Amino acid sequence: MIRNHPTPSRRALLGGAALTALAAATGAAGTANAATTTPTSPAPWPTEFPLPDGFLPEGIAIGEKPYAYMGSRANGALYRTDLRTGEGRILFAGGTGLLAVGLKLDHDGLLYVAGNTGVARTHDSRTGEVVATHQLTEATGHFINDVTLLGDRAWFTDSRAAALYAIPRGRAASRPRSRAGAVAGTEAGAVAGAGAVRTLPLTGDWVQTPNVNNANGIVGTPDGRALIVVKSSPGELYKVNLRTGHATRITLVGATDVVNGDGLYRIGRTLYVVQNRLNLISVFHLNAGSTTATLTGTITDPRFDVPTTAARFGNRLYLVNARFTSPQTPETTFNGVAVSL
Repeated sequence: MIRNHPTPSRRALLGGAALTALAAATGAAGTANAATTTPTSPAPWPTEFPLPDGFLPEGIAIGEKPYAYMGSRANGALYRTDLRTGEGRILFAGGTGLLAVGLKLDHDGLLYVAGNTGVARTHDSRTGEVVATHQLTEATGHFINDVTLLGDRAWFTDSRAAALYAIPRGRAASRPRSRAGAVAGTEAGAVAGAGAVRTLPLTGDWVQTPNVNNANGIVGTPDGRALIVVKSSPGELYKVNLRTGHATRITLVGATDVVNGDGLYRIGRTLYVVQNRLNLISVFHLNAGSTTATLTGTITDPRFDVPTTAARFGNRLYLVNARFTSPQTPETTFNGVAVSL
């Protein structure tokens, strides 16, 4: 950000020829010195940054510090980018059978990762080390897609089953019962006990549609008493009771649907819905009970190439381009972009 610096006041001219001569003699030197000490404006933070070729990004998470964490569908790798410079590095190399889809960063430095094949992981965001692996459900027939942090739990969606899963937050909750190998596809880190997982079946207005992605993005309501889940097909928002799992369809005003709804991000009563293949973010205002969402605007950008999830830092939303409509090969290029709020 460019900052304006106040201009220093000039000294009053003093009478007398000697002082006038002194001022003339020192004026040039003073001007040169001022030129060399004028502070320069910091370079603006980049609004686009590269990811490794073939990375296959899906999720993005940002905490209180200017670092973005992104996960790979290719092998579960994690990549960290400095938002101030756009430079990044592999934080966790991933491995065979691992995936990283949705991500959320907690205040204690734990990074929660939706692992797709029935698994959730927690990582140390400083070192990338796997802290624990949680087997949420069976590996086949499920798609653990996204995660949010609410209260004392991390909540995960399953795009292929009518259920949400929750695990306790915090490092103490990740104490192992056995070492890696107890869960298929786990190559490192502790395996958390199955008793730590809570399964919340979705009922009420929720109707599971076969052979498509259903539950996807997830956030807490403004009052922290319920969850909001987007159903990608046919494009609906639901408010979910944390105790019973009863899902109430949220009435949309100004929009027919949120088809291709993927990541959700909320600031107060403003809900951002990333609609991936539409290259669009729909912006809604939630009513007091989070039962109605009124469309207030949309955000698009020529740099969008199937963005999936979003995270905020300052007055920007940062998104990753999954490029689902492009070849998903080791040579395919990927990036992240930022848009102003």
